[in-house]
Amino acid sequence: QVQLVESGGGSVQAGGSLRLSCVASGVTYIMNCMGWFRQAPGKEREGVASLDTDGTTTYADSVEGRFTISKDNAKNTLYLQMNSLKPEDTAMYYCAAMWGACGGTWTRPNDYNYWGQGTQVTVSS
Repeated sequence: QVQLVESGGGSVQAGGSLRLSCVASGVTYIMNCMGWFRQAPGKEREGVASLDTDGTTTYADSVEGRFTISKDNAKNTLYLQMNSLKPEDTAMYYCAAMWGACGGTWTRPNDYNYWGQGTQVTVSS
């Protein structure tokens, strides 16, 4: 089993920055693809960024150039650096992991095997 615990959310003004963290514990070596998702009230969960075991990163068009996904293997921690935040970035952010490679379906929540509990990000204008 794998446990994922997110932190780092909060309230910021537009243009500000936040860094989310996701600490993984358990049988972490079985995870090949890790991703960040977000879900705003009344909307579907959407993929924000993914990181594959070969280091390949992929981003949603809406965050490209503003968000950066990275990982510290020594700390078993996944990060999401979010800069130039916009009110439309307001959502609950989730960390997720899957056994397989990210591939072209990294945005599909059902492909992921493990999820964290989420951390709230609120951006005010």
